[in-house]
Parts: sequence; C-alpha cells; structure tokens
Amino acid sequence: MKYRNMYLVTCLVLVIICTAVLSGCEKKDAAPGVTELKVGMECAYAPFNWTQTGSENNAVAISGGGYADGYDVDIAKKIADGLGYKLVIVKTEWDGLLPALTSGKIDAIIAGMSPTSERLQSIDFSDNYYTSDLVVVVQKDGPYADVKDLAGLSGARITAQLNTFHYTVIDQIPGVVKETAMDEFPTMIAALNAGKIDGYVSERPGAVSASVSNPNLSFIVFENGFAYTAEDASIAVGLKKGSDLTDRINRILAGISEDDRNKMMDTAVTQHPALD
Repeated sequence: MKYRNMYLVTCLVLVIICTAVLSGCEKKDAAPGVTELKVGMECAYAPFNWTQTGSENNAVAISGGGYADGYDVDIAKKIADGLGYKLVIVKTEWDGLLPALTSGKIDAIIAGMSPTSERLQSIDFSDNYYTSDLVVVVQKDGPYADVKDLAGLSGARITAQLNTFHYTVIDQIPGVVKETAMDEFPTMIAALNAGKIDGYVSERPGAVSASVSNPNLSFIVFENGFAYTAEDASIAVGLKKGSDLTDRINRILAGISEDDRNKMMDTAVTQHPALD
C-alpha cells in the first residue's frame, strides 16, 4: 500500500507539471489582442489606392479577391508592421467607409480621407500622413487647358467625388455649372474623356496619375486657387472614437520622414498598372 500511494503521488505530480508546462506554452503562443488590422479603402483612387489582378510590387491581397497597391497601402503596411499585426485590405465603397468603421467591420480607414470637422463628430483621426493641394483635371486640348485662375472656368461643367470637400469648393468658381457628384474617380475620368463634363476636382497626386494614364488629359495648377483649410488638405487614418490604436499609430507615423513619404508617393504614381 505504501508503494502504491507513492506511485499515485508521483503520477499526480507529473500531471500537475505537464499541465503547467502546457498552460505556459499556450500562453506564450497566444497573440495578445487583435492579430489582424482590417483596413478599409476604395481600391479605386490611384495613386493612393487601386486594384490590380496580381501581387507584383508587393501588392496586398484584398479580402474577397484581387490585390491592392498604392500610397495608402504602403502606409497601411508600415502601420501593420509597426503594430505587429497582419494587414487585411477590405475593399469598401467611399460612402461605406465610415459605417464600416463604426460597425466594427474594419479597424481603420486609410483611403486618402481628410479629418474634416464633420467626420470628427463620428470618428477619430491619427496625425496626418500626407498633405496635398487641389487642382482641376481637364482635357489637354480642351477650352480650359490654359486656365490659370478660377474665373477662367466660368461656364465649365465641373464635378468632384461624392461626399468630399472637393465637391464643396466647386461653388468658389464664378459662373460654374456644378454637375452631380460622382462615386469614383474612374467614373469621372470616363465622363471627362467622353466630353460629358469639362473637368473634375482632384488632389494633385491623383491628377498626375490620371494625366499620365490618359495622355489626352492634363490638370490646372492655379495661381490663385481654391480656398480651404489645412484640415481639408490633410490626409489621416480614420479610427473609432477612443480607439487604443490612435497613439500607437501616431508613433509609427512620426517615424516616417517627409522625404520617405514623398518617395512613396512618387513610386505609387509610377507603379500604377494603368501606366504600363
């Protein structure tokens, strides 16, 4: 009986040791918190973000199919790497980005979005990761190609993307014909090429990409252009109110120099597949 009891005690000790070891291994292997960073973007706003069929130039797979690349994707990569998370791109229509964020479908918006006062009522934003200026894309040989100021666009049919401050600044053009806002930039480019509009408002990088991809297009850099706030011209990461990612993302963005940001944008412009 004595030896039997010793045997039982020994077995019990071994069970406790094995349980502790397995428990320790499980704790070590488990990733704390979120392991994926689900980022929403249109994947249709080159050079900030676009869709392509292959993974060339280290494009990131889109949830549901295809690949995303562009300046926003490069920023998203750096943020995900800095956080230690796996980057997941969730292709989302522009109007669906805020609802997707607030509902938890995505963790962040990295889509060339400005931290306007209206948006700040429902979501938070990181520090800026790009600052741009506004131009108007027109036909290269059209009647507005040589315009230098807003007054020169009097009578022109101008549009911009739906639910952006780009659309509101059209009102600053004297005598403008303000066309219905459009959902996506490819739609506006097609409308301009077809002569349905005379121009559309764009950030300069998007205009550069559009004009290189479409040699019949150019863009107006105004001597005295649109009036807008620095807030409107800035681009930042959209996040849920009170998100614990905000400070962490700001630290990552602070580590990306202005020179690196410019190089990333230059690369995005030249790598857009429509340029091949």
